[in-house]
Amino acid sequence: MAKTVLYNGKVYVERDVFAEAVLQEDGIIKMVGSNEEVLAAAGDAERIDCEGKTVLPGLNDSHMHLMFLGKVKMTPALGEAKNIDDMIDMCKKYLEENPDAKGLYAMGWNQDKWENWDGRLPDRHDMDKISTTVPVVLARACGHSSAANTLAMEMVGITPENNKVEGGDVILEEDGVTPNGYLCEKAGFIARDAVPDFTKEQYKTAFKKAMEYAVSVGLTSVQSNDAGQIFDYQICYDIMKEVYEEGDGLLRYRGQLSFKSPEALKAHCESEDFLGSLYDDRLTYGPLKILKDGSLGARTAMMRNGYADDPDNYGVETDTDEYIQTLVDIAQEHGMQAVIHCIGDDAIERMLKVFEKANGGEENPNRHSIIHCQITDQGLMDEIKRTNTLIAYQPAFLPIDQYAVVPRCGEELAVQTYAFGTAAKMDIRASYGTDSPVEDCNPFECIYAAVTRKDLKGSYMGVQGLDPAKDPDGCFVPSECVDVTTAVDAYTIESAYHEFREDVKGRIKAGYYADMILLDKDIFTCNPMEIKDIKPELTMVGGKVVYRK
Repeated sequence: MAKTVLYNGKVYVERDVFAEAVLQEDGIIKMVGSNEEVLAAAGDAERIDCEGKTVLPGLNDSHMHLMFLGKVKMTPALGEAKNIDDMIDMCKKYLEENPDAKGLYAMGWNQDKWENWDGRLPDRHDMDKISTTVPVVLARACGHSSAANTLAMEMVGITPENNKVEGGDVILEEDGVTPNGYLCEKAGFIARDAVPDFTKEQYKTAFKKAMEYAVSVGLTSVQSNDAGQIFDYQICYDIMKEVYEEGDGLLRYRGQLSFKSPEALKAHCESEDFLGSLYDDRLTYGPLKILKDGSLGARTAMMRNGYADDPDNYGVETDTDEYIQTLVDIAQEHGMQAVIHCIGDDAIERMLKVFEKANGGEENPNRHSIIHCQITDQGLMDEIKRTNTLIAYQPAFLPIDQYAVVPRCGEELAVQTYAFGTAAKMDIRASYGTDSPVEDCNPFECIYAAVTRKDLKGSYMGVQGLDPAKDPDGCFVPSECVDVTTAVDAYTIESAYHEFREDVKGRIKAGYYADMILLDKDIFTCNPMEIKDIKPELTMVGGKVVYRK
């Protein structure tokens, strides 16, 4: 029997409750208590001296794209670009170093991070500077808008004669007919198809690279939307199964699944894979994932009153309410959870109605949830509470978005958004994640953002249009800050609740999985400004150490 004891630590049990030691056997926690009592029961267990450092339950990202993160890590790091020219140079260098590449798809640029941005977004003329002989598509960090070269658009049939895409926007040049290469929502997704996909072996490498990185930053579980949304459903799971069968599955993966039609969803629900759990609960088929709108940064989130800086723009509806209702009703019929991407207040309001109709009332037995849930007012938060809807928040968005939300939404609505504090006060079930690779999956940067509501430079430069008297503590809407324990719980027990695993993960208690991390700094007592810099010294999944600093 494989036994390990972590002792001489500050072991987080629950709010204001800590222990000194924890004993695990064969991947399950057997005892939590004082050094004396746990060591006395440890017998011949391997002993790890924590030297007084803090031990947390393994952190669980409640919404990300893990395999896509691995793919992004194998392409140019667009998030580091300082402007369009910088991005062009990165991509030209990549193609020079990979002369056999049949195209380039990369993701991560964000104009809100660029130096001295002049308001111009990348277009086909910029992408043609990278290549005119292979397709090039570069997606914004959010994935909801892209810049494509002329060849890529021609290959997928986006032309002056065919310049409209249902569920997407094709931005046109001054002649009113020629696509300029800036594509939103489904138009960008279509252009992506012009670039040859990774091989199976490349995807296996990408998946393993992503897991290695995730455990290095303290994640032991992820709830990840890859299958169906970004990659072919069957190919995606075949690759994942091979990785786990070969013993390289380092963490627990729960798939958030997207389907191309109601018929495909129904076939899945009636298959033997439905709600399946494999490899000691390390690979699990999870909820239905649906996309309702876009992103704030791309101005494609659905807004009830339009954008303050673009009044005639109400965002992009990716799929109709009626179509989504059909999907959610099928999920409901089969006892399947539905999680819906909603960023704008209009999208959130509509999808709450879809959930209530599917549920037939205010109970929410399948734990349907809103992913992102960014632009809210008190009325929407009241509806979320009344309908018992879950939220999967991404506080990691806030360090950048806080500078965009007032210009885009107006002050009155902006100060009610990213309502982490309100959700906590109202006892709304809210979990945390990063939507990686939209943001880094580092959970400590995400916790830092929820606690401090400052940017990652540790400063707050003020928000255009926001009265300084409303942020006297030097952060974006201080009333929406949460304390450290709330943020840690959102990443542990609340994320576990989001995936119906609160009885086996999310706490360091007897009978729970031995998924734990040892930190280099005490997250509960350090200066909150230092939280973003915390690193795990050790990550354990199922009693096995999968990462050491």
